[in-house]
Amino acid sequence: MCELYSKQDTLALRRKHIAPSCKVFFAADPIKIVRAQGQYMFDEKGEQYLDCINNVAHVGHCHPEVVKAAQKQMGLLNTNSRFLHDNIVEYAKRLSATLPDKLSVCYFTNSGSEANDLALRLARQFRGHQDVITLDHAYHGHLSSLIEISPYKFQKGKDVKKEFVHVAPAPDTYRGKYREDHTDPASAYADEVKKIIDEAHNSGRKIAAFIAESMQSCGGQIIPPAGCFQKVAEYVHRAGGVFIADEVQVGFGRVGTHFWSFQMFGEDFVPDIVTMGKPMGNGHPVACVVTTKEIAEAFSSSGMEYFNTYGGNPVSSAVGLAVLDVIENEDLQGNATRVGNYLTKLLNKQKAKHTLIGDIRGVGLFIGIDLVKDHQERTPATAEAQHIIYKMKEKRVLLSADGPHRNVLKIKPPMCFTEEDAKFMVDQLDEILTGLEEAFGAKTESVISENTPCRTKMPEEAHSELLSDGSPDPKENPSRKRNGLCTDKHSLLSKRLKT
Repeated sequence: MCELYSKQDTLALRRKHIAPSCKVFFAADPIKIVRAQGQYMFDEKGEQYLDCINNVAHVGHCHPEVVKAAQKQMGLLNTNSRFLHDNIVEYAKRLSATLPDKLSVCYFTNSGSEANDLALRLARQFRGHQDVITLDHAYHGHLSSLIEISPYKFQKGKDVKKEFVHVAPAPDTYRGKYREDHTDPASAYADEVKKIIDEAHNSGRKIAAFIAESMQSCGGQIIPPAGCFQKVAEYVHRAGGVFIADEVQVGFGRVGTHFWSFQMFGEDFVPDIVTMGKPMGNGHPVACVVTTKEIAEAFSSSGMEYFNTYGGNPVSSAVGLAVLDVIENEDLQGNATRVGNYLTKLLNKQKAKHTLIGDIRGVGLFIGIDLVKDHQERTPATAEAQHIIYKMKEKRVLLSADGPHRNVLKIKPPMCFTEEDAKFMVDQLDEILTGLEEAFGAKTESVISENTPCRTKMPEEAHSELLSDGSPDPKENPSRKRNGLCTDKHSLLSKRLKT
């Protein structure tokens, strides 16, 4: 492989010139990736890694059709969208065709953060309201306007929640306020939003928008209960607000059964604004806001022009069109269903076998493995999750952990992921879980029922070896401290636990 620097020199230069808040994966032992193809990434030594986390390379790393489209258009023209060009209108037409009829007006941007920021502006201009309802543990982007509505990034004890921001409970039926044994969790979670709206109105405030990912990613791969968002939309509309569906991480066929994740909830649920990003350009920076004519006209009536230098440029639009073509021509949406179902089946077998697995949840190629120390209490297995992702890396499989307790293994690979890849990943996970549970003396020979307490304890020496780099500031995530884990060391569980 052709490298400018050795790995150690690259690390040294990164420490010198790249801001310390810009983290890398596997910070205690980072991988230097020099090329990628399909669902595989390769380091400077040519070692191949199975990529189970990169939902940006949606149709596969360096897909030849996407690369060809970018090169061809770059050789012809790239300029801003004030010039008339076919690519942007063709792309807008193709995107709109995948959405419900009323969602037909596009604003192109360069990132999901830009898209969500613009969505807030549209919502606030629509009726002149200001307040925003967001979900606990949500993350919607890195701009100041979005950090304000992203509890995932709140620094406990430092940030004072803005008075125009209201946080509703995440609709998590495994670990949340209303669980799977509740008679109607969808209505219960929706009623929490209604209470917020009523309280805001009693204080003289007005709701501009409710914003939520169609499925929470950073929140721990949370799938809202069926019917929840319909009721939320009803309450928000009644208050004069709009419903913003953030599809930045979960759109473009990832759920398999539908092109957009919000479509899983039924034809009677249609957001007022949809934002999209990450997978749109397969690694090329392109994002979009799609809304109704009514909302777009209200935004235009302010007299302020919306202009984005690079948004919707000919190259970005050509890339976006190529991604849509590949999804269709290679039936990647169908692949997400087939492989996702197969992978979920394999993982549920692992759940029956391993006491550390508390829950398997997800749709298509968007799956979370919730690791627990105790099935009855559902105590998050945070340190174990960090240990597992490092051991998986040693086995050349790339996974990450997320959620408010950093205990949920996230699986969201490129959409070309195969059944063979799924089997390989699960086999490696099985081996690691077996060794880990044997080291802790866990009983894995029988299926653990939800009503039977099963405690998997970490050795004392392991409690002080939780990974810190690559995770949010521990002050942002007090749950890690509550788990009794030290976050100031780079040494790993894998140094002591041989699997």
